[in-house]
Amino acid sequence: MKNQIISLLVLICVPLLLHAEDGHNLWLRGKSTASVNVVCSKHSATIDIAEQELHQEWQGKANATVVLTIKPNKFIKGDGYMLSDDGVQANTDLGILYGVFALLRHQQTGNPIRDVIISNPSYERRILDHWDNLDGTIERGYAGRSIFWHDGKDSLAVTEKDKKLWQAYARANASIGINGAVLDNVNASPLILTTAYLNRVKAIAAVLRPYGIRTYLSVNFASPIVIGGLKTADPLNPEVQKWWKDKAREIYGLIPDFGGFLVKANSEGQPGPQNYGRTHADGANVMADALRPFGGIVMWRAFVYSANDKDRAKQAYSEFMPLDGKFRDNVIIQVKNGPIDFQPREPFSPLFGAMKQTSVMSELEITQEYLGQAIHLVFLAPMWKEFLKSDTYQEGKGSTVARCTDGTIFSQKYTAIAGVSNIGSDTNWCGHPFAQANWYAFGRLAWNDQLSSDQIADEWLKLTFMPTASEDKTKSTVLPIVWDIKFLKPVKQMMLESREAAVNYMMPLGLHCLFAPENHYGPGPWWAPKYVRKDWTAPYYHQADTAGIGFDRTENGSDAVSQYHEPLRSLFNDVNTCPEIYLLWFHHLPWTYKLKSGRTLWDALCYHYQEGLDQVREFQKTWDRVQPYVDSERFYVVQSKLRQQCENAQVWKDACLLYFQQFSRMPIPYDIERPVHNLNDLKNDMGRSR
Repeated sequence: MKNQIISLLVLICVPLLLHAEDGHNLWLRGKSTASVNVVCSKHSATIDIAEQELHQEWQGKANATVVLTIKPNKFIKGDGYMLSDDGVQANTDLGILYGVFALLRHQQTGNPIRDVIISNPSYERRILDHWDNLDGTIERGYAGRSIFWHDGKDSLAVTEKDKKLWQAYARANASIGINGAVLDNVNASPLILTTAYLNRVKAIAAVLRPYGIRTYLSVNFASPIVIGGLKTADPLNPEVQKWWKDKAREIYGLIPDFGGFLVKANSEGQPGPQNYGRTHADGANVMADALRPFGGIVMWRAFVYSANDKDRAKQAYSEFMPLDGKFRDNVIIQVKNGPIDFQPREPFSPLFGAMKQTSVMSELEITQEYLGQAIHLVFLAPMWKEFLKSDTYQEGKGSTVARCTDGTIFSQKYTAIAGVSNIGSDTNWCGHPFAQANWYAFGRLAWNDQLSSDQIADEWLKLTFMPTASEDKTKSTVLPIVWDIKFLKPVKQMMLESREAAVNYMMPLGLHCLFAPENHYGPGPWWAPKYVRKDWTAPYYHQADTAGIGFDRTENGSDAVSQYHEPLRSLFNDVNTCPEIYLLWFHHLPWTYKLKSGRTLWDALCYHYQEGLDQVREFQKTWDRVQPYVDSERFYVVQSKLRQQCENAQVWKDACLLYFQQFSRMPIPYDIERPVHNLNDLKNDMGRSR
């Protein structure tokens, strides 16, 4: 009977004539359907924005009164807020703005506030890192050009169009609690610290400021030489120390709420303190001392590795652990989630929890550099939750990465989390409509690292795709119960499965770094020319030979397992207890090794690749079924990208299995589809599977 009722409702409610949407409004599509009275005794630029949002997006009772109260409350921390159905209380103006966005989110997702809610941010500084170059290009950007920097004669001129775009960007960030933005690439140009560029940063900061967003800059360690005219950048040189102090004073004279510096040093050719025989602590501290009087911080990246190290995964720990406790308290070591480089799946970096006397922050990658870029639908919240929930055991059971970095376990003067942005000048900001969900998910997890992937996906889908209450009812008559069953449930399931699907068709069972060079998109497990360093080649990581496959990081191999605290050290070291998702990360195993399923390692790899391809095929079917509930513009964009993703998954499966079969010398199980490509053809087309 229930199914009959649903079928009848579907007949009544479709076809729908939904408004075409280009995605520019992101998850902020709500429009006011009733008037609301807003009462607040204080006014500021931030409070005015909060009031404006209430008037623009209110979907509660008509003529209701919402009271905004700025009053100290011992249960509210920092820019947190207390929420009820008729008001917001906070300690700060910015807390009021965050509370208003939360109140509207509750309305628009159909989640009524039944009791008082207190919400405090997990991390004090919640930052987007933009890898934007000063010529307007974006490193690992897949959604157009920079929204901050332009190329050409008038590249530093500030236009009204610029300001409008920056304001829309700031509003989107504030709605999910992001409060910082690094405006330039970690491979930084020294020019960013010249007066001309700082004046443009000042203009950007002025637009972002009312939304609570501080500006930060990536800086080049050699700046005192390149733009300062000094002969050295040695951090222990008094002239160099003075140069950084003078530069900090200049910056804060222009931008009083400037957040601080992000630094990539002695990594991938970037200059750093090791050029002068100094340590990372020496380099970070000279900048920290310059910023300290103004409240600024230094985010010093731990992404370091050299060509001579036998296991690249070990180097960050090896370089930074001896320096624990030697950094100033306004230095935060920014550590990528895994030991290598944003791979589809990695164990957490052993630096988390191990540095007990130094502030440590997570660096996540929102832009899908290694996960299909702006073509593949891959929801990253499950990946980040897997990382944040990982137990380091550094202070006993329950010492998760989240608790080690959010101030719960270790007392840090500052807590922070960063995400490498996927934002560009494309109309829909992120290139793929579903890539917006990763921007949204980062903000929500940065605010509350305990949220579930399911909850975040549910919120984003309702805010982004659910017919708005203000739409003309003659054009959209879909009932909420039908939309939930026919659209929300299947699409949310697709999102929640998408990261595991990508791992399956790219690099299952702990395989990593199998990408083609340069673009990091298509497969290239064979790529190993003699003219490049070994740790930039795929065979360095998969170690495939006729004896087996995988990187031996046990105590008999590179001994990377020793960098993890017990019981993880023993767990990862023993092939019988190592989680199978990390099996080939830590072990080199024979092709005939039996997994828990009873399958040989070779067969298991084959089935994983097939499963990944099949999952994407199901995603296509799921999306096609929901066509009546999506506007045509976004439907066809996603449909086209899913078709391309499916083609790419086939390429990944064929390339990896045909290549590794040369070593395994074992047949592909007969209930798995035969490859449709030839290995030599794939090698010739390497990296061009888009």
